[in-house]
Amino acid sequence: MLKKVLIANRGEIAVRIIRACAEAGIRSVAIFTEPDRYALHVKRADESYSLGEDPLAGYLDPLRLVNLAIETGCDAIHPGYGFLSENARFAELCEQKGIAFIGPHSSVIHKMGDKTQARDSMRAAGIPITPGSEGNLANLDEALSLAGKIGYPVMIKATSGGGGRGIRRCDTPAELASQYPRVISEATKAFGSAEVFLEKCIVDPCHIEVQVLADSQGNAVHLFERDCSIQRRNQKLIEIAPSPQLTPEQRQYICDLAVRAAKAVNYVNAGTVEFLLSGNEVYFMEMNTRVQVEHTITEQITGVDIVREQLRIAAGLPLNFRQEDIAYRGYAMQFRINAEDPKNDFLPSFGRITHYYALGWAWGAC
Repeated sequence: MLKKVLIANRGEIAVRIIRACAEAGIRSVAIFTEPDRYALHVKRADESYSLGEDPLAGYLDPLRLVNLAIETGCDAIHPGYGFLSENARFAELCEQKGIAFIGPHSSVIHKMGDKTQARDSMRAAGIPITPGSEGNLANLDEALSLAGKIGYPVMIKATSGGGGRGIRRCDTPAELASQYPRVISEATKAFGSAEVFLEKCIVDPCHIEVQVLADSQGNAVHLFERDCSIQRRNQKLIEIAPSPQLTPEQRQYICDLAVRAAKAVNYVNAGTVEFLLSGNEVYFMEMNTRVQVEHTITEQITGVDIVREQLRIAAGLPLNFRQEDIAYRGYAMQFRINAEDPKNDFLPSFGRITHYYALGWAWGAC
């Protein structure tokens, strides 16, 4: 088993990983920038180290974090979510320095982070994908030609995108012509890449994501699905596990597809495969090569400690359960609380919280 883990993150997910390490008898190392000096994850870890005054730069420096792990005697790094969690270079540095990266291999992160490569991999594995470009678009003329063939509406997407950014729906050729340069601009600023691709827009689908776990011995299982169809501006607002919209047959089919997707790319550790469901048609959307914010509701319904399993898998241990051992019970939901202005089309708004009231819930028989 691992002996000491550097947690390359902050806040809630860092606290969550620290707890899993403590329960497994693994020492934890926290990192912090000056604004986080007195944060809970710093207090809970066995050791903690400052990354300097800048609030973000330290968390985003892969070489510095890998070197710190070596200096402090860590044999593994957990990236959490956000920051460098899906940074292939970070995982590659860990591999080069002999540090276990608690996540998939760097080549898999790179492949699944590139949306066109991910689509190619799924197509080769026989997993349905939305109709669209086979690679990156060369220019607007190609986009217009393809959109005319597959039919509007279409989506223009950043190849390296994620988190709901770098996406525009286009209902007409005029919209596609105006949105094409905007997506390129947004993609360049947000992801450092101007590459974009096009796919058919599936109107009003269910957005279903399947939690998977896979070990280095070739075993892979799913932990059922989460429904994240309730969104605003491509940002998830409510997650429900399992989905109340799936039939048992649809659930079995989608979850089996997710396991097949993981095996197709030799995935190792925890990941999430996302699908769009329209009627009985299922389309691969993307794969998140990390633990997600909403992993907790999957833990609630299955009883599987996903972060503990991440630690075991990174240590080279096989999964200690089979697919038939996993069942779900009840429902769990996660709500994302956002500061928005309801009088201005619910646009993001900010301000100081002056009052907070924690109200208890009263549960009665239905």
